[in-house]
Amino acid sequence: MSNIKETSTNFINKKALADECSEVYAANIIGGQWALVICSWLINGKLRFGELKKLIPNITERMLTLQLRKLEENKLITRTVYAEVPPRVEYELTPIGYELKAVIHQLENWGEKHKALNT
Repeated sequence: MSNIKETSTNFINKKALADECSEVYAANIIGGQWALVICSWLINGKLRFGELKKLIPNITERMLTLQLRKLEENKLITRTVYAEVPPRVEYELTPIGYELKAVIHQLENWGEKHKALNT
């Protein structure tokens, strides 16, 4: 729901729909181009910012930062800062974030089938 003013009709409609439909609520959290990609990589374990950036070369550093913050706010990932020099920061899925594994695999299977129909 970013970039939508909280007083706009669009925001109010989106919020009402998300309040009524759990699937819309979930789609608002993991929707967008990057959230699922980031979660897909984190399913395999903890990663540092630079590692994520290398795994997702088309994302800008700013967008990766924004997406990681959003995922952290929504309690899908945790950010751990280690008291080292230079500082080390690792990201990993929370228990509820790990529950996305089955959803991601289902979306992958569906995507393969849909692509096959359209090629």
